[in-house]
Amino acid sequence: MKLKIVSIASTLFIVFFSITSISAQKFGVVDTEKIISELPEVKQANSNIEALKAQLTKKGQDMLKNLQTKYQALQEKQNELSPNQIKLENESIKKDQETLQAFEQESKNKIMKKSEELLSPVQERINEAIKTVATEKELTYIFDLSQGLILYNDDAVDVSTLVVAKMKTVVPK
Repeated sequence: MKLKIVSIASTLFIVFFSITSISAQKFGVVDTEKIISELPEVKQANSNIEALKAQLTKKGQDMLKNLQTKYQALQEKQNELSPNQIKLENESIKKDQETLQAFEQESKNKIMKKSEELLSPVQERINEAIKTVATEKELTYIFDLSQGLILYNDDAVDVSTLVVAKMKTVVPK
């Protein structure tokens, strides 16, 4: 009988402290997409990335146009060339195609690298601002609404505006 009472008391003790610790936790939510959209350095970074994309796209289009011109010229003078000359021209065209494909891949890599170079420091600043707000507001968890992980939230716990305000008061390094 004493064993049952001790067991029940232990269970109630554990349940009570579990509920107490859960209710003591405070949650907040942010919308990092909203935060990012409000930062002028992100707009500038996106502008720089778009300029790089435009420059690389233009160069790629020029390379493609030259390749098409070369191919069309070969088609027009094919009857005038010897089989060996045709073979050499085809090899040259094939080499140009490979160069174009390599350029396209290199361009994608350059754009990704530039994007990371420009936006990584901003993401770090956002994370630091979120940590600072969480500490100041004594929040246990902060969830990101832009990740789609929350089905419901109370707008009173959205700290996105506080994070933006904190970022405006802290000068970027």
